[in-house]
Amino acid sequence: MNTEQPVIRLKPKTSPQRLRHGFPWVYDNELVTDRRTRNIEAGSLVKLTDHAQNSLGLFAFNAHSKIIARRVAFDPDTKINTDWFIKKLTVALMFRNTLYDKPFYRLVHAEADNLPGLIVDRFDDILVVQPNAAWADRLLLLLVDALKTVLAPKAIVINGTGRARALEGLEDSRYMAHGEMPSKALRVPMNGAVYFADVAQGQKTGIFYDQRPNHNFVQNLTKDKSVLDVFSHVGGFGLAAMAAGAREVHCVDGSLPALELAKLGAAATNAETAFTVQKADAFDAMIGLQEKEITYDIVVCDPPAFAPHKSSREAGLRAYERIARLASPLVEEGGYLTLCSCSHAADPERFRTACIRGIGRAGREAQLIHTGSAGPDHPQHMALAESSYLKVLVFRIL
Repeated sequence: MNTEQPVIRLKPKTSPQRLRHGFPWVYDNELVTDRRTRNIEAGSLVKLTDHAQNSLGLFAFNAHSKIIARRVAFDPDTKINTDWFIKKLTVALMFRNTLYDKPFYRLVHAEADNLPGLIVDRFDDILVVQPNAAWADRLLLLLVDALKTVLAPKAIVINGTGRARALEGLEDSRYMAHGEMPSKALRVPMNGAVYFADVAQGQKTGIFYDQRPNHNFVQNLTKDKSVLDVFSHVGGFGLAAMAAGAREVHCVDGSLPALELAKLGAAATNAETAFTVQKADAFDAMIGLQEKEITYDIVVCDPPAFAPHKSSREAGLRAYERIARLASPLVEEGGYLTLCSCSHAADPERFRTACIRGIGRAGREAQLIHTGSAGPDHPQHMALAESSYLKVLVFRIL
């Protein structure tokens, strides 16, 4: 597989030090490109050198992406075959098995697990794979064989959809690489609650494992309390609150299928909690609750990425500020407000500033009592700030 890879090189003025220190990406403006390099097939493995022809490792190349090369291995002579994938997956599996006693987690988290652009979520004996980089698409058969060897799954779903693939110039696709597509949503236990994931048609892999520790922190505040979960998806924070003995949970989301799954989860969680759902635009719903002077002990807002890239950052930060401004009046005095962002471009300081400004504009005062991030099955790459994407702030409203 790894014979006669093309050699590509950095531009003379591009310093190789960042790459030598672990940064895993090369951008399109950092590389010498000519007709030869532009004709390299997307997803091909290449050897990268600095301008003095010193080796920088084995990379996956894609001339259609701004991230033109992603490091696959420091050794340029590494053989990328089924055995190589087996070793990577085995290491990832051993780590997750130290974290969780049940087989429900993110097994592979892209660059942080040294498998750039590749996501694998595990739902017991069903795996959902997101090949978000061209090289992962190109070598998918090797990966599938390795997954069969390491985990012997009943089914492997390939979910090749989403913005990340579009940035790589890849088409959307969703199909079965092994086994049969589940005929119904999958039951997922987390934090004492039961969730349901639609791996056939749902958003991304069907569930967001990354919020698990933040669900746990908030649920510890919810016993005998009323909870509003805005942008609830399949019931993330709301079902965790039910499992911890919340008195009342109200979930708001724009997706009716997601809310139907939340209702399934509420029934399966089997708690003594009044559970209701509302299909609505989240902003409109919060305005409506204000007009009715309805308040809750705990309010959670976990929206989609409003600032997925730098060009949308300012607009996204304004949206986060607006969420904080609309949500704050819905919290009882002494209650708690949780605000989340999964936007890469909204760094923690800017996100925190936007939230504090929104709370202040609502005329409320608050204490910041918790700062959260993604769970340990979503490790952060030591040199890639983009891998630290999830930000969670929990305020006590005074």
